[in-house]
Amino acid sequence: MKILLLKDPKSGDAASDPYVKELSSHGFQTTLIPVLSFTFVSLEHLSDKLTHPENYAGLIFTSPRAVEAVKLCLENNKEAWEYSLKEKWNCKSIYVVGKGTAALVDDLGLSSEGEASGNAEKLGDLICSKQISYSAPILFPCGSLKREVLPKKLQEKNVPLESITVYQTAQHPDIRSSLTDYFTKEGIPASIVFFSPSGVKFCLHLIQELSNDRVNQIKFASIGPTTSEAMVAGGLAVSCTAQNPTAQDLAEGLKRCLTP
Repeated sequence: MKILLLKDPKSGDAASDPYVKELSSHGFQTTLIPVLSFTFVSLEHLSDKLTHPENYAGLIFTSPRAVEAVKLCLENNKEAWEYSLKEKWNCKSIYVVGKGTAALVDDLGLSSEGEASGNAEKLGDLICSKQISYSAPILFPCGSLKREVLPKKLQEKNVPLESITVYQTAQHPDIRSSLTDYFTKEGIPASIVFFSPSGVKFCLHLIQELSNDRVNQIKFASIGPTTSEAMVAGGLAVSCTAQNPTAQDLAEGLKRCLTP
């Protein structure tokens, strides 16, 4: 069965992407097409904040791109990071969503919690459940298309948050040609998997256009509830939502919904 994944490869190489490897191991013919492009912004501003951990109660990362922005900032400040800053940040609360983000945070030398939360809303519940009285805000590097669920939830519980936009998300410049090429050569896939609300926004109309009256043959799947909500809002029937945002959970969900 053919599966189309609408996501960026984890390390720049589609063949080594964990989702491609996992689904292929279950016998799926898997193709990955990048749908988003990212531009980092305000890195000088972020770098300045990272050098003053005393001003913050911790960090929140809800995407791998936000961690990458921090990594870029540290390239010009490696000595200070290793000598003192890393230890100072590690004395604070570092919150993450998802295994991929957690792994990148770990690469920075930081210990984190919340990996299994699955989405920003659940991470917000975790943070609020601690009932900590914060004397300083939590620093939240984020993207230009971030949802307001997490900031709103923390505000309601009087958890101070300082957001800084560190990357902008746009439609990948090759998405139309890549999707057209796929549908021309491979035909209609058994399933198409969305990995973000942005992916739904940028790809849905193209997929409907290319699949024409055969769109109902496709089982649409998502990596999590937030993406599923965007799919439903776009008029799609969601056949599968991964129980957790992992390759293994997605594979299990697809096997269930694609088995006759």
